[in-house]
Amino acid sequence: MNDNVIRLVDTVAREKGVDRELVFQNLEQAMMSAARKYFNSLDLEEFGCAIDRLSGQISLWRNLADGSREEINDPQRLGRIAAQTAKQVMIQRNRENERNSLLDEYTKRRGELVTGLAQRYEGNALIVQIDRAEGFMPRSEQIPGEQFQPGDRVRCLLLDVRDAGHQVKIVLSRAHPDFIRKLFEAEVPEVSERTIDIKAMAREPGFRTKLAVSSMDAKVDAVGACVGVRGSRIRNIVDELGGEKIDIVRWNESSQVLIANALKPAEVEEVSLCFELGRATIIVRDDQLSLAIGRRGQNVRLAARLTGWDVDILTPPEFQKGLQILEETVRTVPGITDEMLDRMGALGMISVFDVEEVGEPVLVQECGMTPEMAQQVVSTCAERGRAVAEQMAQEKAAEEARRAEEGAQADALLGGEGAVATDAESEAAADSILGITSDEPAQG
Repeated sequence: MNDNVIRLVDTVAREKGVDRELVFQNLEQAMMSAARKYFNSLDLEEFGCAIDRLSGQISLWRNLADGSREEINDPQRLGRIAAQTAKQVMIQRNRENERNSLLDEYTKRRGELVTGLAQRYEGNALIVQIDRAEGFMPRSEQIPGEQFQPGDRVRCLLLDVRDAGHQVKIVLSRAHPDFIRKLFEAEVPEVSERTIDIKAMAREPGFRTKLAVSSMDAKVDAVGACVGVRGSRIRNIVDELGGEKIDIVRWNESSQVLIANALKPAEVEEVSLCFELGRATIIVRDDQLSLAIGRRGQNVRLAARLTGWDVDILTPPEFQKGLQILEETVRTVPGITDEMLDRMGALGMISVFDVEEVGEPVLVQECGMTPEMAQQVVSTCAERGRAVAEQMAQEKAAEEARRAEEGAQADALLGGEGAVATDAESEAAADSILGITSDEPAQG
């Protein structure tokens, strides 16, 4: 019996991952609950139990009213009902200890990179077996379009651990930016050793990630170390992410240089910063415009998040036009000097819209204008801004109308007004344009 107790305690402690002493305490509580059940007692202090930690000898007794105690030499005589009570108490307390053990263990591991096996999907959440616990990955923390089959290996970030009453909820993520950071720490020794520091990061899961890195050692090239020989290191990370693109740019304390780096592979001609508005105006050539903006604005959007600036991209003609309108408008105010205009440009004001946003106090403090002059400049620019906005709206409407007309002409040419032509109709239209009759073979 005693050996069985020791083996039972060791087995439960090992399988549930709880302290051996806690299992002994649970067993003692279970024995006292069984005795109270057998004697139909509600007094929590009436019974006591002690188990020898080395031999497994169980001592169970009853505290009597006169201060003495009565030994219960044979616990088995308490009967089946009392044994069931002891069993339930033991199970419940072991579950609580196991939950607390899991909570403590995984709370310490929060932010770690873990590897588990996919189990199943519950709704949109993926259930993953990690060590001796199950974690769940909500749809918001999954990479869009990524699917796992039962038994697939899943590498993810242990994002959060929540105490949800009777259970511990372990939240996993593959979409969080820190998942990328941990992958770089695993694949690039210089990052894990802090020789290379990831200064900033912006990510759209499943599509593209931008990282700004710097080296603490002048002999170590931050970008080259992250990419690896012939791209070996970055390739492993991209493969883990299912082909997500990763841009690694060089960090610079100068916001102008950093923004230009962040917009790569596009070539930037000039960067104008407006600290008052937190906006960076980027000038690029016409042939670099689409590259700077990126597909559906992704490149410029990630660059803005990476640098912390609102990024506005213009071509040189657009930039010069905005400056020209601003200068023409401001010069109508009496007393405006070239120095004041230069200071406005140095502050990053490049259009009449900026002046109203910046406001009068900045014009007075930074540009040397009188309060009356600043007020007139703001009101004049606001009025001109409304006219420019109206003109831009008209030009946009005209452009949309032109495109709609071209689309209608194309539909008419293909024999359908706004309708999609069938293969036969398209072929007939093409034959008509080429001068091929229905019974003549097309000439190669």
